[in-house]
Amino acid sequence: MGEMVSIIVPVYKAASYIADTIEMVRKQTYKNWELILIDDCSPDNSVEIIRGIIQENEHISLICKTKNEGAAKARNTGIEIAKGRYIAFLDADDVWLPDKLEKELGFIKDKQAAFAFTAYEFGDEDAKGLGKVVVVPERLTYRKALSRTVIFTSTVMFDMSKISKEQILMPEVESEDTATWWKILRAGYVAYGLNEALVIYRRPKKSLSSNKFKAMKRIWNLYRKEEKLTIPVSAFCFCLWAVRATLRRI
Repeated sequence: MGEMVSIIVPVYKAASYIADTIEMVRKQTYKNWELILIDDCSPDNSVEIIRGIIQENEHISLICKTKNEGAAKARNTGIEIAKGRYIAFLDADDVWLPDKLEKELGFIKDKQAAFAFTAYEFGDEDAKGLGKVVVVPERLTYRKALSRTVIFTSTVMFDMSKISKEQILMPEVESEDTATWWKILRAGYVAYGLNEALVIYRRPKKSLSSNKFKAMKRIWNLYRKEEKLTIPVSAFCFCLWAVRATLRRI
């Protein structure tokens, strides 16, 4: 049956998507998984929907936090209780193709990697693919990663026999996912990219990432405050990042 994958999903205002998310995981061709849903005090009826679906399913667990603390802490809660050899992140509004787990598992094993990610396709509000696929490099080191935010959270997988839970815990900063990838790569790990679009990134019209100025500010703050880069080095990385981010969306 293969080793277990722990799938961690933060839940916040996910009522429109969460039933489809659970069904999508159930339809994965790779069957040895546990799905950990972390409710971050969602103000909608996400929890009621989840409880109505999962009932006594031993492969799906729902953790309800007592206060809203954001996606980083929600994922960290999931990391702490995950039992699988592998950990994969999935955001409730994104879509995995049915063979996502199977193909990425084969890839991470073949590369004997601790950290893997895949290509992905931009989708509309209904998660219908728009034909714009983000191509990913075969290998990504810390130095290369600083000038490209090509690792998308819902494509990531870790082999926990090669990396510790402490190393993948997310800091409480804006763009916590990018900060996490850089932290891991800074420690000497290499991220391996499977250049096949196995995930659809749903982009609502008013999504957080759609505000370009805020995105630029978040990245600049990561360079200066998290990575402690000098202003000249930050500026160099920022210019490369901006060009690549623009090209990725054309």
